[in-house]
Amino acid sequence: MAADRAGAPPRAWQRMLSGRRLDLLDPSPLDIEISDIAQGLARVARWNGQTSGEHAFSVAQHSLLVEALYGELAPAASAEARLAALLHDAPEYVIGDMISPFKSVMGGSYKDCELRLQRAIHLRFSLPLELGAALRKDIKRADQIAAYYEATLLAGFSTAEATEYFGRPRGFSADRFDFTPRSVTWAQTAFAKRFMALESERRHFLAANPST
Repeated sequence: MAADRAGAPPRAWQRMLSGRRLDLLDPSPLDIEISDIAQGLARVARWNGQTSGEHAFSVAQHSLLVEALYGELAPAASAEARLAALLHDAPEYVIGDMISPFKSVMGGSYKDCELRLQRAIHLRFSLPLELGAALRKDIKRADQIAAYYEATLLAGFSTAEATEYFGRPRGFSADRFDFTPRSVTWAQTAFAKRFMALESERRHFLAANPST
């Protein structure tokens, strides 16, 4: 990574508000905190900020939406699976939300960095490094449903455009979910609160089922 200024040594780490120093090229689970993730995701705008409303529609809000949609797709899902859904875009708390067309231009470098961060996050919160095929499919579908509604309700896409890129949701109504762009403080607090609720539910389940 290039030096910050002429003569300075190269730096590949990001200082987090928790005090951690996260190496972006070789992230350690020990340097990952949920408070930093909530802080970062609440300040990253979906759609490069090109959405209507007083506030940006943040990745934190998107993550909450995807987790709620995933719960509709898989109502019997475990708290662990729902945590995986909530954290599906967690690497973006340090690398940002790059829109799909630009990801294609960037090629493998972005995806490699994203994968390393995702693995470190999963290790930090005791989630499987590799999610099962069915879980990945359901989370991806929830992500596409969220993208469709965000595109049409907030980002100015026509129904035809959104259907072409994300598919038309079946059996869902936008009225049942929150698409109102909220403040950074609201999004940060709501994301952290939902994480804590799911983590508590998972711990209670594991305590009651020690052989699981």
